Amino acid sequence: MTDAMTDDTAQRSFRDLLHAQRVWDTELPAFDPETAPPAPLALFHTWFAEAVAAGQPEPHAMALATADAEGLPDVRTLLLHDADERGWHFASHATSAKGHQLAARPHAALGFYWPAQGRQVRVRGPVVRCTPAESHADLHARSTGALAAALTGAQSEAVGSVAELHRTADAAWDRAVAEPDTEAPTWTRYVVEPAEVEFFQGDARRRHIRLRYRRTEGDGTGGDWTRELLWP
Repeated sequence: MTDAMTDDTAQRSFRDLLHAQRVWDTELPAFDPETAPPAPLALFHTWFAEAVAAGQPEPHAMALATADAEGLPDVRTLLLHDADERGWHFASHATSAKGHQLAARPHAALGFYWPAQGRQVRVRGPVVRCTPAESHADLHARSTGALAAALTGAQSEAVGSVAELHRTADAAWDRAVAEPDTEAPTWTRYVVEPAEVEFFQGDARRRHIRLRYRRTEGDGTGGDWTRELLWP
């Protein structure tokens, strides 16, 4: 069998597997947008709690999209640290790729996907850095593993080998255990101040409900919200 035939067979196998996957093979909840609150935060809190109750794995995982200095997009998955009146919180090193991108273009988009209930939430807006004290408190409110990860190497930079990664990570773990209050100077907490928040409720017959909140006045956490339904 030639390499071309092998590649073609592998491609067909992948497509067959891809097309065999089902979407929302479960009963989905109803969502009446007329009952939605006037601001998005309360609805996010409710949907998050319902995702947890439905057994959604890692409901606090989200996609963070940024753009680099040339405007080229980038995306990765990380964890939500809070959602309050200021906005949606996450943290990373200011010296990481995302940190450099946010310094150059301080705007971002977040995406949550909770397939257990066929729901998505999208958040877009400017990003602000929290104070050093808030960033320090954020890091030390988390696990030993989180602190060890923050102390391991220079995030997003090249590493010479897996062995080097393991040595450095093990040393960072030992330090995190021995010095739980140690500093990670570049660790930074960020807040996405929402300008738009969209809630998507999937429907088995594709009658999806999309409800978008948009700020009508003010900047950051100020101003009012308007709601509108979108075609799916």
